[in-house]
Amino acid sequence: MFFLLSKLLYLFLMPLLWVLAFLLLALFLKNPKYKRGFLLASLAILVVFSNPFLENEAWRAWEVAATPVNEVKNYDVASILTGVTGYREDIADRIHTHKGADRFLHPLQLYRLGKIKQFLISGGDGRVTGTAVPEAEQIEKILLMAGVAEEDIVTEANSRNTHENAVNTARLLAQHPEWKKKLLVTSAFHMRRSAGCFAKAGVKTDVYSTDFYSAPRYFTPDETIIPNAGSFENWHLLIHEIAGYVVYKLMGYL
Repeated sequence: MFFLLSKLLYLFLMPLLWVLAFLLLALFLKNPKYKRGFLLASLAILVVFSNPFLENEAWRAWEVAATPVNEVKNYDVASILTGVTGYREDIADRIHTHKGADRFLHPLQLYRLGKIKQFLISGGDGRVTGTAVPEAEQIEKILLMAGVAEEDIVTEANSRNTHENAVNTARLLAQHPEWKKKLLVTSAFHMRRSAGCFAKAGVKTDVYSTDFYSAPRYFTPDETIIPNAGSFENWHLLIHEIAGYVVYKLMGYL
């Protein structure tokens, strides 16, 4: 039930949906005062959430900063959280990745540099209905194709959310006492919630942020005042993550 509710929450936290809802209310309400109020609210949402500068500032405030590669220590295992691959029944002969593929590409770089010895990949298929190849298994295939030794990869393919990632990973780590030094790898925007869940589950790790949405500050017109439609989608992701953090805190997962 919690998994289903989280998917519904993702839908209702969409700023563009708020604009449409307010415009419909302004269209059908008869009271001029309310009409004007909802129209102004729609305009305000459009202006704020389409502004790329404000979006970037929000990402910079929320994301956990990057660790320079040359400052990364040596680790026995990198715990990688999924959420970056998709599955298509009509094109099932390959693996489909999304923007967050840095979650496994960046630790692969560390593996090649000898900074991590093994991978622990956690994540199921993430579907509300139907079945698909678990994401942990898809990422494992990519790493194997990249030349990672099979014995250096351990997968956990039952988790459907970050809380379950942490709990199930803790159980696996208990079976591998040789893994003393652990590195948690996920997207920068997702690291606060992930690190909190792992700490709550009793897993002590260092963190390695990847997949950044924030960028350096630029003060050109296209980065400050010209609206950007893509900012709406990015705000949706950020608002959902912050809401998820708050819900996890209330649920006692952090």
